[in-house]
Amino acid sequence: MKKLYFNYLNNFKGLSKEVWWLALITLINRAGTMVIPFLSLYLTKSLNFSLNQVGWIMTCFGLGSVVGSWLGGKLTDKIGFYKVMKASLFLTGVLFISLQFVTSFAGICAGIFLVILVADTFRPAMFVALSAYSKPENKTRSVTLIRLAINLGFSAGPAVGGIIITTLSYGGLFWVDGITCILATLLLTNVLHPKKSRVVDEVKNENPVSIFKDRAFWIFFASMIMFGVVFLQFLSTLPLFYKDAHHLTEFQIGLLMGLNGVIIVVLEMPLISWLEKSKFSKEILMFFGLFLTGLSFVVLNLANWTEILVISMILATVGEMIAFPFSNAFVLERAKRGNQGEYMAYYSISFSLSHIFAHNFGMQFVDVLGFVDTWNIMILLSTIGMVLILILVKMIKIEKNELKPSNATLN
Repeated sequence: MKKLYFNYLNNFKGLSKEVWWLALITLINRAGTMVIPFLSLYLTKSLNFSLNQVGWIMTCFGLGSVVGSWLGGKLTDKIGFYKVMKASLFLTGVLFISLQFVTSFAGICAGIFLVILVADTFRPAMFVALSAYSKPENKTRSVTLIRLAINLGFSAGPAVGGIIITTLSYGGLFWVDGITCILATLLLTNVLHPKKSRVVDEVKNENPVSIFKDRAFWIFFASMIMFGVVFLQFLSTLPLFYKDAHHLTEFQIGLLMGLNGVIIVVLEMPLISWLEKSKFSKEILMFFGLFLTGLSFVVLNLANWTEILVISMILATVGEMIAFPFSNAFVLERAKRGNQGEYMAYYSISFSLSHIFAHNFGMQFVDVLGFVDTWNIMILLSTIGMVLILILVKMIKIEKNELKPSNATLN
């Protein structure tokens, strides 16, 4: 047991102190993200919106994410990651607290759009900061540490959120979300001031290649949209499935979703460290991650017993643990050929676009077709995503083969 413990700790060795500070800031910020997993329930149960209305509200969520990610990338390349992260965290906190006082359909659509726009300017900036503070050989593990922080907060968030809803109200979630964002801003200001920070690997390409000429990236981009649409059902339609089809309480839903974060906190870093040493490429690992995520919906249609929900969550979690870190590392590596902020922005935009379609389509499909056929559609989208990744694998092989002659000449 002692050996296992020290082996686990060894997975974190070599990461810079700035990456650890980024992880702590992210942990504080994400610990308050209790609103998001319960948003569909809040809108239907507390504000009495229809599934059709919730679908459009979640589309506004996605549109805000697209604009915010794009704007975050542009601002990061112009004014630097620090200023963008600081402004985003503080303003997001203020806006989350304000959002609870908006109750009309039009107001919620506009409010969600604005909150997520401001919140998602943080993501490209944070990824560029993460890349700058990480040694090249540590980038995947640095990404994994940030995800560990996200999921440590996310695992506690839904469980505590369920308790707050049960004992107080949904309004308390908005207060906690806003206050934690402001606290994260204060920590960022004190520990990651640019003059005090030590940049390890800041890449500035003087002659950047346009991202729009990078065909392999756009195949990857499309596969990530497919992955995002499928995975994001865990934040919108699946909580409704747990409630309506399996009659779970908000507290039980929080515990089930919290299982995702617990598994990631305990297993993701050792898993990623082991996979990095394997012979598999980042592209193949992304393929396997998407396969497991699709499989999590297959099992939902195999049985009606409640325990199948746990199996589905475990499969989706392992798929997520593999797909996210290696897709992120793939983009960080590829971004060296262009503007880093732009690459990380479009990586974030792939999931923002997923938000636009995932929640709305999911809600509409459930409303018209029911849960079973909706899960079948998610299985189909997973398959399309896997095919796209196989195409990406071939394109990367061709790229590497084209580079070999020039390398031979240099030698």
